[in-house]
Amino acid sequence: MTWLTLVLGGALGMGAALVLAWGGARRATLEARISPYLRTTVADDVARREQTVTPMPALERLLAPVVRDAGRMISRWGSPAADVSRRLRRSGSGLSVEQFRAQQVVWGAAGLAAGVALALLLTATRGAPVLASAVLALVLAAAGVLGRDAALSHAVTRRQRRLVAELPTIAELLALSVAAGESALAALERVARTTSGELTRELAIALADARAGERLPAALTRMAREMSVPALERFAEGIATALERGTPLAEVLRAQAQDARSQGRQALVEEGGRREIAMMVPVVFLILPVTVVFAVFPGLVAIDLGG
Repeated sequence: MTWLTLVLGGALGMGAALVLAWGGARRATLEARISPYLRTTVADDVARREQTVTPMPALERLLAPVVRDAGRMISRWGSPAADVSRRLRRSGSGLSVEQFRAQQVVWGAAGLAAGVALALLLTATRGAPVLASAVLALVLAAAGVLGRDAALSHAVTRRQRRLVAELPTIAELLALSVAAGESALAALERVARTTSGELTRELAIALADARAGERLPAALTRMAREMSVPALERFAEGIATALERGTPLAEVLRAQAQDARSQGRQALVEEGGRREIAMMVPVVFLILPVTVVFAVFPGLVAIDLGG
């Protein structure tokens, strides 16, 4: 089987898949039929689907049903939609779950294209088996999908670290504002207005919820729970307790800042311990064997020559 046969077979299979996808996309779903007559988020979602975001609107509309179907397949076999929604919220991304699934499909398609190109190259140059080439392409496609999911998890971890790093400064500024005679709401508004950062964004969201009618302690507690950062949860609980029981808020905020700094120093010590252990790997497996070889090899050569 030559590479030309593989290319023709792949093109035929892709064409058949596109024809089947086009036939399924032509059938309007019940949701799409009744959405124009309803004032719900479903209608808004259908209207939003008609908007194009790429420089090629015709191609985007053509491939949109295929991308949505592939996204549903990924959600069925991959991470649940609720988990993806929580991680998108914690990462500070403005993407919806559907948009994230579309990005996963794009990453998977890029991995599949790279896998097909590599498989054709190996087949043409080394005569690789067809089954192994197909498995390679599928593995790279799955790696693309999982890579986008891993990138989201990494973004969540990176943002949580920034929240912990910004917490002591924000707590000190709030303590200064409260000690100067401002209320907790006014102090939060001042800090959110005069500072910038990830924690400032979250405080602004909590303040917007408080202006909409939600109690400030409840808004802060919910914000901390959504971020899933223990230090931030203690910070929100401390403010909520001080507001409900009437304890001095400035002292509570200073204690929270001290606790956040202590946690930061402990995290740095733990990270240093892990890096110290990681540094032993090149020493033990690279530098030490080379040193032993340089020390022993001349002696072995001398014994061999003497014998």
